[in-house]
Amino acid sequence: MKFAHTALPALLLALGAASWAQPTQPAVEQLLDKLEAQRRILHDWAGLIRYGSANTEVRPPKPGETRVVFLGDDHTERWGEGPTPFFPGKPYFNRGIAGQTSAQMLVRFRQDVVTLQPSVVVIQAGANDLAGIAGPATTPMIAENILSMIDIAKANGIRVVLASVPPVCDCAGTKQSTKRPIGKIMGVNEWMEEQAAKSGAVFLNLAPALGGRTLKKEMTVDGFLLNEAAYQAMAPLAEQAISAAVQTPAQAGVASTMFRNSYAAARPGALCGRVPQTPAKAGVASTMFRNSYAADRPGALCGREPQKI
Repeated sequence: MKFAHTALPALLLALGAASWAQPTQPAVEQLLDKLEAQRRILHDWAGLIRYGSANTEVRPPKPGETRVVFLGDDHTERWGEGPTPFFPGKPYFNRGIAGQTSAQMLVRFRQDVVTLQPSVVVIQAGANDLAGIAGPATTPMIAENILSMIDIAKANGIRVVLASVPPVCDCAGTKQSTKRPIGKIMGVNEWMEEQAAKSGAVFLNLAPALGGRTLKKEMTVDGFLLNEAAYQAMAPLAEQAISAAVQTPAQAGVASTMFRNSYAAARPGALCGRVPQTPAKAGVASTMFRNSYAADRPGALCGREPQKI
């Protein structure tokens, strides 16, 4: 009897230790996925390898073709993975990478957008910035990355559609609004709408189709990722925005200048250290590159400033 009294607690402790030491298979798989994602970031932070080879196989657009590139994060990458194909029959290219921030998209913008020579680019960025995936990010930081992408697009004669950051909800068992606060999402989207009006871009507001301030439960997998119903609701809105962008005259890349002037006026000193405070010499390096690049690839720099000889 004494043995039973002493053995039972020991057995319970042993079973508890065993369950603690041996995580469930789903937990192990989730951990391995995270480790693999971190490994990819260490080797290729901007994700240039992801579409690098595929881009080289894309032929130039045909005359009259309205080619569109969707550049974005999880929401863009998952678009077309369900039963409904990604805009079937349309010359639309999906260049989304899950987990990416606006800074990473900016780095790969030339490779994954400009080289494909689209008429329109749909930029969907900001969700992972707000979640701090790559470190803390403020709305001005997100803004400057997006504005830089707008400038590159405009300099290459590409019209821009700015897609809003989709709403989230705490309706699927996960507190998504903690990582991506609703107020911050709305703040970024308000800035996008205002900037689109100033720069000649088109603002694609996805919120009404997805639920408004918060994401509808029937539109999501986990309160953040979108499901098939969401993409079906978004597709016609994207088509409308693309059509509007095609009809918009291409403009010179003045978006970042407009932003800097208005933002600096509203918050003096906020951009100190970002803009050179002393007279700068002429851009010899960039001019040399542009001349050699233009000689090597005639027409590649069409729409940029003329070279002075």
